[in-house]
Amino acid sequence: MMWAVLRRKAASAGSSNLVSYGKMQSLGKARPALAGSMSQSYADTILTPEAPTLGRNPKLARQIHLGVPVNSMPIRNVVSSLKSDFSTQMWSRSFSSDSGDLVDAVVPFMGESISDGTLATFLKKPGDRVEVDEPIAQIETDKVTIDVASPEAGVIQEFVAKEGDTVEPGTKVAIISKSGEGVTTHVAPSEPPTQDAAAKAEKPSSPPPPPPPPQPETQPPKAAPKQPSSKPSATEPQLPPKDRERRVPMTRLRKRVATRLKDSQNTFALLTTFNEVDMTNLMKLRSEYKDAFLEKHGVKLGLMSGFVKAAVSGLQNQPIINAVIDGDDIIYRDYIDISIAVGTPKGLVVPVIRDAEKMNFAEIEKTINTLAKKANNGSLSIDEMAGGSFTISNGGVYGSLLSTPIINPPQSAILGMHSIVNKPMVVGGEIKARPMMYVALTYDHRLIDGREAVFFLRRIKDVVEDPRRLLLDI
Repeated sequence: MMWAVLRRKAASAGSSNLVSYGKMQSLGKARPALAGSMSQSYADTILTPEAPTLGRNPKLARQIHLGVPVNSMPIRNVVSSLKSDFSTQMWSRSFSSDSGDLVDAVVPFMGESISDGTLATFLKKPGDRVEVDEPIAQIETDKVTIDVASPEAGVIQEFVAKEGDTVEPGTKVAIISKSGEGVTTHVAPSEPPTQDAAAKAEKPSSPPPPPPPPQPETQPPKAAPKQPSSKPSATEPQLPPKDRERRVPMTRLRKRVATRLKDSQNTFALLTTFNEVDMTNLMKLRSEYKDAFLEKHGVKLGLMSGFVKAAVSGLQNQPIINAVIDGDDIIYRDYIDISIAVGTPKGLVVPVIRDAEKMNFAEIEKTINTLAKKANNGSLSIDEMAGGSFTISNGGVYGSLLSTPIINPPQSAILGMHSIVNKPMVVGGEIKARPMMYVALTYDHRLIDGREAVFFLRRIKDVVEDPRRLLLDI
């Protein structure tokens, strides 16, 4: 009697195992790498309704992960038991399609803080030959422009996205044929002749109709007197016609710059102080050592490195300029990262010179030269523009004589440089022509008082007018 009961239980357990295994088969289809690695002996044990293990110990049968209903045990137990029996295989197929000859060019990873971008332009056309890693399209984001590169050498078969589309990392942009087969250039067929034209061509030419008989001359009716035209009143505005206007959507970079600058005006208590700097000694130093500097370091000696060193000295003397407000606290930065504002055809970008306090003139000039080239080429990365504790903007390269720069959040101050102009100055009781530059410091008056701001700008003036102070640390 007892053996009959045990046989019925074993049979019911075996049928349950078969049903459960059918459920897990659907899971195996979703994960072929796991299902394909299951041993045959293990599968046979599960499929056997009256296996010795199941017949002797029904409780043990409930612990076999493939012989249990899916909802009868936690998934973490299932996964942990899978690890002991299966060889898990991780795989990915980025950039490739199912045919093998066709590969997909997709949007690359654009940075942690960038979730999407706008497909700005295609650099190639369907049918063009491309090489590995050759850019085929450009993605415009809030901060940088990113290239979509070809993963393989081949011929562009088609574009699956359009210019102006919003795309995310991993979005397919183009399909590339490695062999170039099946890629054709579509030519629009010539327009067929219309039916009227064909009918006219088939109909023979008929003789011209006879001239109409002459009619007696009649006097033309008198014209009605002209009504005086109503002239527009003097108060009506004379607007230009709409066909002389163009509406162009803003780029993502321009919208981002506009938002940040407006947020700066709305958040900070902006105040600007000015001073005037005699550039004679710094320009003399540059002219005397520019050839030797270029020969040794491979980069030209400019004026920007002198202002960066002067800003570092000023920030070390007035640490509050390098600080920032965060809620009800003040964060003092023990490092100096100088942001350099660079104007490009696509918009304003601000790459960062990291740890400027540890650099000499040559290192600063090399870093500025590298960042400026990347900014003009549109190849700056997110990391090269992130952060920054103080900004220098040189509007003098465009001829600006005086300006009030706007703070770059979340910083607390910005230094504005301007053009150099020869002006009459009193030097030693005599009037002499001197190359002079106006400098401006815009600061957050919530954090920085006028005393610290003036002292900082005065330090800039002292160091630029006498660079020897940097050597003597005075």
